[in-house]
Amino acid sequence: MQPERRTSLESLSVLIKLGGAVAMLLFGLRLVRDGMTEAFGLRLKMALGFGTRTGPRAFFSGLVATLGLQSSTATALMTASFVETDMIRPRMAQIALLGANVGTALTAWVVAAGLEAISPFLLLVGYVLRRQARPIWGGVGLALIGIGMMLLSLVLLNGASAPIRDSQAVAAFLGLLGGAWLVAFAFAAVLAVLCSSSLAVVMLILSLSLAGGLSPALSVVMVLGANFGGAIPPTIATLGSAPSARRVTASNLAIRGIGCLFAMPFAGLAGDALLQLPFSAESIPVEAHLGFNLILAALIWPFAGLISRVVARFIPDAEGGDDVRSQWLDESSLGVPAMALAGASREALAIGDIVEKMMTLTMKAFRDNDPAPLQEVALLDDKVDRLQQEVKIYLSRMGRDVAEEDQRRSIVILDYVINLEHTGDIIDKGLSAQVDKKIAHGLRFSDEGYRELTAIFLLTLENMRIAQTIFMSRDKQLARQLMEVKVNIRRMERESAERHFVRLRDGYAESLQTSSLHLDMLRDLKRVNAHVISVAYPVLDEEGMLIESRLKSTVAP
Repeated sequence: MQPERRTSLESLSVLIKLGGAVAMLLFGLRLVRDGMTEAFGLRLKMALGFGTRTGPRAFFSGLVATLGLQSSTATALMTASFVETDMIRPRMAQIALLGANVGTALTAWVVAAGLEAISPFLLLVGYVLRRQARPIWGGVGLALIGIGMMLLSLVLLNGASAPIRDSQAVAAFLGLLGGAWLVAFAFAAVLAVLCSSSLAVVMLILSLSLAGGLSPALSVVMVLGANFGGAIPPTIATLGSAPSARRVTASNLAIRGIGCLFAMPFAGLAGDALLQLPFSAESIPVEAHLGFNLILAALIWPFAGLISRVVARFIPDAEGGDDVRSQWLDESSLGVPAMALAGASREALAIGDIVEKMMTLTMKAFRDNDPAPLQEVALLDDKVDRLQQEVKIYLSRMGRDVAEEDQRRSIVILDYVINLEHTGDIIDKGLSAQVDKKIAHGLRFSDEGYRELTAIFLLTLENMRIAQTIFMSRDKQLARQLMEVKVNIRRMERESAERHFVRLRDGYAESLQTSSLHLDMLRDLKRVNAHVISVAYPVLDEEGMLIESRLKSTVAP
């Protein structure tokens, strides 16, 4: 074999091995995120939603959420959704994302600390826990398997990057990057966008540094690129969201961009300074990653409010009121069932968005003791009533001369919009009225009771979003997951009522004043979830995953 061809094949082999190791790292990250969400998802959301009353708490909440989810992107999207529902103020959201960035850097530092030897133990424990019936243990087990795979991926990365010293093509490419910092910055940023993870790119940079392929200055430059690229995926993901949500991710991108812009000229000095630290010279990437995010957090924190106000000028709130008329029910499509059903489905999704907004406004009024959002709830309920009536009339005009499959889909759409209309009525005439009573009479829930109700509010909003996805995708796994949540809702409602009665017995003044209100809100939240979760029935019924009765069969003695 010719030397040039042999060299090319060796370089290709190195790149394939590096790619496989990065893929394993990303898969491990995904398992950790899925496991922690399964075990502590609601708790993490609660910590992020309620842990942002002050700057230090907001920073710590963002850091903890990212350490749990192993994804600053997931934390950014969660924070943006909370800002969209007015649960978090914009300034506190920016501070929470500063904490999220530091959380990602801490993860890189811990993963690179030489813990590869314990990966088999983590995989074994994770496998045992994953086989447990309780979701919390199963989730922890999945997360441990993910951590074990992340540590193993570092072994693969180090092994794959070792031949770089002898690879002329890879060495030439890295030499090119060393002489063109902007290209190196852009290359790392693009990799972070493609991987949707700055952590994975930093680990790749670390492996190249361990192989001796990167100078300290180039390592710093590429770490800056990874940081900037890591802020792009959440910005793209929120492009279709409300302006308040877009401002959060855009501000985070702007902050990282400005930080990289000012840090880039000092990359050489930073690399030399990091060499003086009592750490291995090859670990410069993780040290630069952590140092950059700590310094950026310290410098930006005092100006978080100013940055939020400046970005608000560039991304203003949308103007104009809601149109009461349907948007997707095209009369000319009635002769083509597929198009008519597609339009009706899109209209049903629009109704679902309105109902979700009603729940969000009710929760905002409950949290802020402000009756103003409740006025909009009543208007939105009227709109839901009119739109669902239009959908029913539209579907009835399709006639009976349609395929059986189209008839089934028509019934599913009709059932969904009817359940949405019932849900809107419960929110407007039940939950909204109860929150209004709480505000008008100056009633105050006990701290524990308030947390319990808010947890069910948050879970209900999450279920509404999942229901919308199931309605369009008809995903069996999501449908099964939503059905399992129904059991959790019943358990949460029962346990909250039991704890409430305990507080009554113990003579808590707040519980005595809000007793009927607390129980009524629990009942209505449970009813809302029953209507929302019903979207999963047709999907599971088609798969033969439902039974006719919940009664246990009895055998006569």
